[in-house]
Amino acid sequence: MPESEENLKVSADYGADQIQILEGLEAVRKRPGMYIGSQGPRGLHHLVYEIVDNSVDEALAGACTEINVFIKKDNIITVRDNGRGIPTGINHKAGIPAVEVVFTILHAGGKFGGGGYKVAGGLHGVGASVVNALSEFLVVHIKRDGKIWEQRYERGKTMYPLREIGECPVEETGTEVTFLADKEIFETLNYDYDTLRVRLRETAFLTKGLKITLTDERVEPEKSKIFHYEGGIKEFVTYLNRGNQVLYPDVIYCEGERDGVLVEVAMQHNDSYNETCLGFVNNIITPEGGTHVEGFRRAITKIFNAYARDNKILKDNDEALAGEDIREGLATVISVKIEDPQFEGQTKQKLGNSDARTAVESIVTEKITYFLEQNPQVAKIICEKSILSQRARAAARKARDLTRRKTALDSTALPGKLADCTDKDPKNCEIFIVEGDSAGGSAKSARSRATQAILPLRGKILNVEKAREDRIYENKEIKAMITAFGTGIHDDFDITKLRYDKIIIMTDADVDGAHIDTLMLTFIYRFMPELIKQGHVYLAMPPLYKVEKNKKIYYAYNDEEQEKILNEIGLDNSVKIQRYKGLGEMDASQLWETTMDPEHRILKKVMIDDENQSEVDLTFSILMGDQVEPRREFIEENARFVQNLDI
Repeated sequence: MPESEENLKVSADYGADQIQILEGLEAVRKRPGMYIGSQGPRGLHHLVYEIVDNSVDEALAGACTEINVFIKKDNIITVRDNGRGIPTGINHKAGIPAVEVVFTILHAGGKFGGGGYKVAGGLHGVGASVVNALSEFLVVHIKRDGKIWEQRYERGKTMYPLREIGECPVEETGTEVTFLADKEIFETLNYDYDTLRVRLRETAFLTKGLKITLTDERVEPEKSKIFHYEGGIKEFVTYLNRGNQVLYPDVIYCEGERDGVLVEVAMQHNDSYNETCLGFVNNIITPEGGTHVEGFRRAITKIFNAYARDNKILKDNDEALAGEDIREGLATVISVKIEDPQFEGQTKQKLGNSDARTAVESIVTEKITYFLEQNPQVAKIICEKSILSQRARAAARKARDLTRRKTALDSTALPGKLADCTDKDPKNCEIFIVEGDSAGGSAKSARSRATQAILPLRGKILNVEKAREDRIYENKEIKAMITAFGTGIHDDFDITKLRYDKIIIMTDADVDGAHIDTLMLTFIYRFMPELIKQGHVYLAMPPLYKVEKNKKIYYAYNDEEQEKILNEIGLDNSVKIQRYKGLGEMDASQLWETTMDPEHRILKKVMIDDENQSEVDLTFSILMGDQVEPRREFIEENARFVQNLDI
């Protein structure tokens, strides 16, 4: 049959019966990514969040004080709360018990104007049923009205009617959900304790007085952590400022309600030069901010300019303080509770409600104006820091303009020590940032000149966590990177001007190398975060050992690989083992073969999870800030993850 006739046949067969109807929860199992974002680790952890969010909604309604989360053996999850217990009576519209409606019907729950909840997080009522659909099994136990009820589901299907299995004191109420994620759906069933720990700690901060316990029963001895913050988001700000010196003792706190929007804001300046601003809507983080964050920023810009003028801190002819000047070194948590949140995009990255902007701006203006009148010393400290920031910003602008003029006039605008590649299509190109001239020399000899550029750095770059933007532009090593990458930094950043698809940090596998990696990543995260978010930043993984026997050479990237190689080839007097102390010890061919050849090398992509933004900010502050004690605690907590570090 000619191709055109075959195509005609296919078209003719397309009729009403070809339209698939996915019954019940089949749609979720068919397209899980539409409901939980991914079938990888992120989606897996979302299952836990959705069940926990239902319990948190009980806390927001004033009916729950405690939530217990257990990671059991075989990665079975149990979430138990002391809320009211999901209703067990018959839902007359569906003709089945309300609990069965919650777990088996999409877009069902107490969050759709039925009066069950004033505000709620979760997936707009699809949470419990989606978790059920994507679980091999799910069992719910409910304590309510002096009775204990149970129902079991497998892959979303009800296995038996809701049944009474016992009695309990009438005052004992709550819901317990136990589930096993479906291995047919998810790439992995292995929960990461630290990922859950970060999220649950954040949830406890945002829900004043709620006690959340996370217990991991997979390890011996089991580990458990309790999160309970009577101070709520005030304690959250204190936590965010752990890595820095605060400029005044008390966290500034605002709380109020306008037109049905509940607003809580906590803020405190520290001695760093970076802003940390976390926005939440109904306990869900909004990584891209939105109207609630805009309202806060508008309010404090107006308030502090007015205060500085009224109190002659700013003279009549002085330039007004910019918002970024006032927010330098400011840690803020903005939490709004709103009945009908409108998010831009499906991923809830940004709040769109205009009433949230108005409510936050109004409440923050009123409360902080009053606070400044009562605390003139704090007001003066903030204004003086803002003026210093303004001056530094002006100096940075001059340095930036000078750099631009040089670039426009100078035909050799790229840094002199950059060995650029010949291919001009950024998609094909990569740049290696290399520590030291000797390693840079080897890398230049080893590289593929068409697609690989080499930029050697002399020593350790500036710690940007302790430097303003004007000092950034004075630093030769950082200026060389900014020029080589092509994107600019901060407000000038433009990712379309990126000259290399991959930015590869290549340092020695020792303490100094690890420190340089951290300095580099701090710079990129603070000034060009989109490079990381869009997957352009990598760490090279040079081998630790060269093993030679009978003129055959093997490379091992860690102790385990070395042991495996020695077991395979046999350890005797003819075996030579070299422990590489630095990239400079390798000749060009070895460096190419082990670390730079795209066919054989190992690269680690640097990634940021938007949902863990607070933890990322805090980690950089702790590692690169002035406070020794939090850094010592961090190193002690994470030492077990470090391998092959020479001290």
